[in-house]
Amino acid sequence: MSADGDLSIRGRIKELINRGGEKISPERVEHVLATHPNVLEPAVFGVPHPLYGEAVAAVIVPRQPAPTPEELTEFCRERLAAFEIPATFELASELPHTAKGSLDRRAVAQRFGPPA
Repeated sequence: MSADGDLSIRGRIKELINRGGEKISPERVEHVLATHPNVLEPAVFGVPHPLYGEAVAAVIVPRQPAPTPEELTEFCRERLAAFEIPATFELASELPHTAKGSLDRRAVAQRFGPPA
């Protein structure tokens, strides 16, 4: 919030998920998922949704024992707004990264999202 009361959202606008007009930061959801004891690395991205425009999807590299989608949903329910909770969870052995080592969101969405 600026000194004159303006609220600004930081981050790349193209990475925000627009679910029925609600703007969701994938990084915020990933931060919450990363605090789960059985999540090694999360990736969150938007997928097409017929009613809301986009829905939240998550891919998880788990620690053992791997958490179930129900466990992850309940974990998120206690920490996120209802519209921020991923609609789907998928487990993966690894996630794609850029040459600099950061999460390659585009590659995650291409690999784990619905076919184009």
